Amino acid sequence: MGSGGGQWIVEKRSSFRSEPLEVNVSETGCLSIVVLGASGDLAKKKTFPALFNLYRQGFLQSNEVHIFGYARTKISDDDLRNRIRSFWCVFLVACCSIMLMTEWFYQIKYVSGSYDTEGGFRMLDKEISLHEEFRNSTEGSSRRLFYLALPPSVYPVVCRMIKLCCMNKSHLGGWTRIVVEKPFGKDLDSAEKLSNQIGELFEEPQLYRIDHYLGKELVQNLLVLRFANRFFLPLWNRDNIDNVQIVFREDFGTEGRGGYFDEYGIIRDIIQNHLLQVLCLVAMEKPVSLKPEHIRDEKVKVLQSVMPIKDEEVVLGQYNGYRDDPTVPDHSNTPTFATVVLRIHNERWEGVPFILKAGKALNSRKAEIRIQFKDVPGDIFRCKNQGRNEFVIRLQPSEAMYMKLTVKQPGLEMSTVQSELDLSYGQRYQQVTIPEAYERLILDTIRGDQQHFVRRDELRAAWEIFTPLLHRIDDGEFKPLPYQPGSRGPAEADELLERAGYVQTHGYIWIPPTL
Repeated sequence: MGSGGGQWIVEKRSSFRSEPLEVNVSETGCLSIVVLGASGDLAKKKTFPALFNLYRQGFLQSNEVHIFGYARTKISDDDLRNRIRSFWCVFLVACCSIMLMTEWFYQIKYVSGSYDTEGGFRMLDKEISLHEEFRNSTEGSSRRLFYLALPPSVYPVVCRMIKLCCMNKSHLGGWTRIVVEKPFGKDLDSAEKLSNQIGELFEEPQLYRIDHYLGKELVQNLLVLRFANRFFLPLWNRDNIDNVQIVFREDFGTEGRGGYFDEYGIIRDIIQNHLLQVLCLVAMEKPVSLKPEHIRDEKVKVLQSVMPIKDEEVVLGQYNGYRDDPTVPDHSNTPTFATVVLRIHNERWEGVPFILKAGKALNSRKAEIRIQFKDVPGDIFRCKNQGRNEFVIRLQPSEAMYMKLTVKQPGLEMSTVQSELDLSYGQRYQQVTIPEAYERLILDTIRGDQQHFVRRDELRAAWEIFTPLLHRIDDGEFKPLPYQPGSRGPAEADELLERAGYVQTHGYIWIPPTL
């Protein structure tokens, strides 16, 4: 789907609202969505629920879409449907009718086959073609979307099989698009090798490297906040902002995923992709337009302006008990916590530290952007010790934006206190269901909008920043510090924040408003 073409009106399939919903349509031909790795956790927990919600809301039409699951597991169509149903049946019953559920589940067809031989993919192509014929789609004009819910190690061979066996005829008006999940390699060399292997098979406009953080509602709001509000424009620079923190905290450990996590660590798993993507949107210049390539051009410029990371601006940690997991090596050097200060060498941000912080088994669970402004010059109220102005964008949970500011304490005395201007989504938008990130990104893929996907040169620039540090960790040259589960992480991380200029507010706690 794109910017041209006609429009149609469909009734939104939801018990929450029934008003007509506009859906832009610029393509003909039926739509086949193939979930590779259909029997795995990612497909069950994220991909299939996202597809159902798009169907429920009318973005996927029963007369045009069919969903195919593909995996090595030898199960039937009904077996796959039951696996999906068992995971999120409670949600389905709460939000929609049994008829709609049944209708959607029977849009799903399962094909079993290996990932490295032609037989299974020839069978998959046959099933897709039968669906296209049934929908009376003109040869080659249909749309085929392949979602790789698979380990990156099999991306190249799976993409080869798709190219060999399952391609649509683009010269007749159809398209074939590939969605690949992170991680995209483990360092610069492996990422480039993976990009080369897939790039030999598909053009860049056909590839959608998905990072679900770019689909989060508050991340999507960043460009609107920055470039549609006059009062932010003169403040968003080194003259007014002292430091920026982008934080991801979990209050649980690896929870049985220790073997997988140990292969990557917190920097590869969270910081190099999720948090760095958020940094790009916070720091980028205004693009020429909202066209995807103009936005992605500006993100690449930010990454290319990041200075090499200094050792003294990194703190790594590993929580006590991490190596008790039998799937984790006894002498693992993998960090479960990291605080890294990045410096952007350009006119807007020279001298402003961007602090990326992520960790597991900490004392809270949240993800947020915290922009701290400089002290007020000539402070006549002597309220500096109460804390600075901060603009906080809380990505999860309890999505919100709030500005911490100093106000007069109610009463007869002239005393000051910190309070906030608060936009909490749960209170302000009570009748709105915030879509899951995967819903938005899958819909963008169908529409052909690559704005919220990672371009190849962007991926390379991101790995160039972190690869030297990652190699030193892998070689055992950079050791993580121990910390207690349920703490803030290593004390050295707070010391690093203080050296970087962050001033912690004491005595103030943001409390999400209740309905």
